[in-house]
Amino acid sequence: MRYRRSTFVLLLCVLAGVLPGRALTPVAARRGMVVSSEPLASDAGLEILRAGGNAVDAAVATGFALAVTYPFAGNLGGGGFMLIRRANGESIVVDYREEAPGAASRDMYLDAQGNLLPHASTVGALAAGVPGTVAGLALAEQKYGKLGLARVLAPAIRLASRGFPVSYYFAESLREHRELLAQFDASRRIFLRNGRLYEPGETFRQPQLARTLAAIARRGPRAFYRGRIAAAIAAIEKKYHGLITRKDLAQYQAKLRAPLVGHFRGYEIVSVPPPSSGGVVLVEMLNILEPLELGPPNSYQSIHLITEAMRHAYADRAVYLGDADFVSVPVARLTSPEYAATLREEIIKAKPDAPLQPGQPAAGESSNTTHFSVVDADGNAVSNTYTLNGGYGCGITVEGAGFLLNNEMDDFASKPGAPNMFGLVQGEANAIAPRKRPLSSMTPTIVTRDGKLRLAVGSPGGGTIINTVLQVILGVLVYNMDIRMAVAAPRFHDQWQPDKLELERWGFSADTIEKLRAAGYPLEYVGGLGEVEAIAVDPQSDWRFGAADPRGDGKAVGY
Repeated sequence: MRYRRSTFVLLLCVLAGVLPGRALTPVAARRGMVVSSEPLASDAGLEILRAGGNAVDAAVATGFALAVTYPFAGNLGGGGFMLIRRANGESIVVDYREEAPGAASRDMYLDAQGNLLPHASTVGALAAGVPGTVAGLALAEQKYGKLGLARVLAPAIRLASRGFPVSYYFAESLREHRELLAQFDASRRIFLRNGRLYEPGETFRQPQLARTLAAIARRGPRAFYRGRIAAAIAAIEKKYHGLITRKDLAQYQAKLRAPLVGHFRGYEIVSVPPPSSGGVVLVEMLNILEPLELGPPNSYQSIHLITEAMRHAYADRAVYLGDADFVSVPVARLTSPEYAATLREEIIKAKPDAPLQPGQPAAGESSNTTHFSVVDADGNAVSNTYTLNGGYGCGITVEGAGFLLNNEMDDFASKPGAPNMFGLVQGEANAIAPRKRPLSSMTPTIVTRDGKLRLAVGSPGGGTIINTVLQVILGVLVYNMDIRMAVAAPRFHDQWQPDKLELERWGFSADTIEKLRAAGYPLEYVGGLGEVEAIAVDPQSDWRFGAADPRGDGKAVGY
């Protein structure tokens, strides 16, 4: 249902490009801007900006509100990455990625013959990693916010306790995931009303979640990682044969990391380091493409060159990337201009249907995620991506606490060389180990030029995230699109394995498609790729322009 709607909305956007109108006009604001995947969550962030909060305050409010209004991906029981750029130019990454429980082991999802156990890493308690969202949002608020947790949590608590109208798309999402949610008592009771499904317009109240949020507002992250809520998480894990214990929760910590910084045609690209692969793969691709003449957008030349950059970078992702706290990751080499020049030469010489292997850097060095972007009046910016991994995570709602747990353990290489739920092939660097963080594709990114903020961008979409962010950045920086046009433009995706080039079902000419086929690309059509929530800042006027992706139901709001 979501994809059918997306195709229709995007067709309207194509028509808008032919018949001038407002469909592709970004939302403009002089001071602050919030863009998220769900309108009420965007409103929560704007409320906090208007109350005197900065971009971090508004981002934390938006994150907690999404846990209420967008349980498909918004969460307390998941994890992610927050990229913060302060008005003084300082950038920080808050890594609140989930961790493997202390009792996790390398072969925990394999049977005695070494075969993957069906659904073990995606459904149920064994699929859940130790949640990081509450720790990460609380750390960001403590160090970089102004208003404090109690104030920024107020909109989420209000939405959970008073309820909100069920949208058509929320109702359809619950209907489409009822088989997963029906397997677990609390999920069946809260989200499915024991079989009496919610209809659009009905009010969805979550009193248990409201009490959980209120406890966090009073006591901070300790309320989640110790005491009653931690006991409830451990109990539900034990009930459904999972591994997370109260000790795992008490030991969890969000981490502050230096961002990964690259350069592209005079712009500074600020993104996230491992355990996300997003920043490394994004910078590697931009390095490859920087000196190339890409040709018109979505022409054969541009798709060919960008696709080959994607294939080479994703092949490297599969072999080299993992949690840098556990394995050696050659970040500097993978993102070096010298290595990009080597790959660029291969791309120019090779045929598209030629076999491709991961590169050798020289010695010396869940459509089910959600993103939001915030820029405040002072120029502070936040680009945040977080996730439960699959839609509604592993399906389990913590009894008495009202939130869903993730199925993030599937992002490890359950069996190195075998694909995960997104079809991504992963290697030994991403094998399961206790307390290790699984490799991610999340790519919250901020672009600057001459010290001035230009873009805050990110997307959900599993393995498609990095390529989605790449294409929006190219749309703005290379093709001079405004942010709404760049976000709405048709997209394509190639992740090396499986060997196919995915195209959205609209916006590509028959001539281009024929040339791609003739060149040897195996093509597959898909309903939608990613769901970008982005903000651009005009370098002359300093106005903010927000764009919520028409593939989803989000909203850009500003003042």
